[in-house]
Amino acid sequence: MCLGIPGELIGPAEEHEDLAVVEVSGVRRRINIGLLEGQDLKPGDWVLVHVGFALSKISEAEAQAVLEYLEGLGQPYEDEIDALRASDIS
Repeated sequence: MCLGIPGELIGPAEEHEDLAVVEVSGVRRRINIGLLEGQDLKPGDWVLVHVGFALSKISEAEAQAVLEYLEGLGQPYEDEIDALRASDIS
């Protein structure tokens, strides 16, 4: 992903402690949460995802504001989500 996109934490991924499953605009993916060590992440929390990494923990209000902004971009955002859906990384 080229854009920082909010993702909702679903839960830990079983294969490694630094991986978690997030839902990013309707697509579930494993991402690295190692940069957020010690931030008490739990299901339902929101993180800003960029290139497979959670960069920061954000509030639900911040996540919604970013999503509204991204949706306002139109085609670039839609292309990014289509590329995410088409990827075979899960």
